[in-house]
Amino acid sequence: MTKLFLSLHVLAAVLAIGPVTVAASLFPAVLRRADGDPNDSEALSTLQILHRICRVYAVVGLAVPVLGFATASSLGVLGSGWLIASIVLTAAAAAILALLILPAQDSVVSAARTPASGRGLTAGRPSARRLALWAGLFNLLWATVTVLMVVRPGSTTGA
Repeated sequence: MTKLFLSLHVLAAVLAIGPVTVAASLFPAVLRRADGDPNDSEALSTLQILHRICRVYAVVGLAVPVLGFATASSLGVLGSGWLIASIVLTAAAAAILALLILPAQDSVVSAARTPASGRGLTAGRPSARRLALWAGLFNLLWATVTVLMVVRPGSTTGA
């Protein structure tokens, strides 16, 4: 059962977290383009698609920690330091996504749907620079979790 949980956990991480990290990273660049030309319908459509990818895959990504707990439980490593650190970092990444990135993207996409007021998409909203910072931090946290999952300090794999 452990191998099944581990396989599903890794698949969920790749298939769910990967698209969110890419879409969240692309969003600020497309936002800069859309903010520079509010009549760029392709950029506005791309913003909507990237936001939808982030929203949908964030929900699908909930399977990653669920399967991670199942895997850790079957391996008997729930109290390991590297796992606790991974859980904390995962919670921080989830908080950044849920509390900063998604609401900011939603605000920008909502502004894109309303008639142009001449103020730009980021007027009164988080800037593309700030969204890029949050996406970078989100990605860094996930990269750190990935390294912890591979290296697993104190593991018996000898790696």
